[in-house]
Amino acid sequence: MMTITPDAAEQIKASARQQQIEDMPLRIAAKKAEDGSIEYAMGFADQLSAEDIKFTSEGVEIVLAPGSALLLKDTVMDYVEIEPGQHNFIFLNPNDPHHVKPE
Repeated sequence: MMTITPDAAEQIKASARQQQIEDMPLRIAAKKAEDGSIEYAMGFADQLSAEDIKFTSEGVEIVLAPGSALLLKDTVMDYVEIEPGQHNFIFLNPNDPHHVKPE
């Protein structure tokens, strides 16, 4: 299963509050690109499927489609400052051939 960091959870909760959709879970999707890397998408889910995998990480409800769950196994999603004043979500995914382990 994947997890999210406290910083990522804080940003997700703030976004849900701002959009007044605090009751919606976050859907995270992953798919393999032609070069074998993994591409990610996320948004608040207003529709769920019976096959969806649902869990909570750091107080955030998360929904994954079964295919995405396989690609996201053991992934950590974080929210970091890329450059001064520029924050972004990142995926630390050991299943991605382009993943670099932090030292």
